[in-house]
Amino acid sequence: MTTYIVSNLYIYPIKSLGGISLQEAQVQERGLQHDRRWMLVDEKGGFLSQRKFAQMALLQVKLQPNGLLVSHKQGLLEPLLIPFEQAEGKEVSVTIWDDTCTAREVNGEVTMWFSKALGMFARLVYMPENTRRIVDPTYAFEEEVVSFADAYPFLTIGQEALNNLNTKLAKPVPMNRFRPNIVFTGGQPHDEDLWDTFTIGEVNFRAAKPCARCVLTTVDQQTGIKGEEPLRTLATYRTQNNKVLFGQNLVHEGNGKIKVGDQVQVQLWK
Repeated sequence: MTTYIVSNLYIYPIKSLGGISLQEAQVQERGLQHDRRWMLVDEKGGFLSQRKFAQMALLQVKLQPNGLLVSHKQGLLEPLLIPFEQAEGKEVSVTIWDDTCTAREVNGEVTMWFSKALGMFARLVYMPENTRRIVDPTYAFEEEVVSFADAYPFLTIGQEALNNLNTKLAKPVPMNRFRPNIVFTGGQPHDEDLWDTFTIGEVNFRAAKPCARCVLTTVDQQTGIKGEEPLRTLATYRTQNNKVLFGQNLVHEGNGKIKVGDQVQVQLWK
């Protein structure tokens, strides 16, 4: 019987900025604690993403006891501390793809810092507890809610899927190109495609749909430079209905702790 073990956990507190590797994480209603609870938006409230603005990859986030510390990977600006306390700025309407919801600007000084860092207007907003953004009803099971993530609370990818991809590339890519929350070892490439329901630690998960990949995967997370790989190679063997699939989007029920070293207990297979 195949054994799957959680090997890495990641959160991305500010959508589309550098992620944080954790040894353990608290699963909450919207996903992992702090994951994509902040987001950068333009003047009209539309979300900003590395898909269009690759320079966002150069901003790295770190967890501090009292907040988030944001720094520029090339040291162009003094690091910025964003307290965990509730955002104090004005309430704004923001848009993530087809969803519109209410957020709160952190404050004007923070917006100025990000605007300078990215060379364009960039307002940092926070998702308050009373904002309810529902997972796409087509794939939701119990009207699950989600943070500022594209559509789902979690993304899982097997290390074997990446290892297999890297055998096909002239230059291997790291897992950070794909921005997963949960990485696991064991089994065959893309075994996660076959899971239906499973448990990690104290939490039950359910596969919602495969993750369709975009040009963000072609952005080098250290340099902010966009290329053609790995999307070009992935398209040769992971295309379905004109979408390139890599990883599995998840929903969950209940709260609890998950940690590196936990075993993935698959209850039901597709």
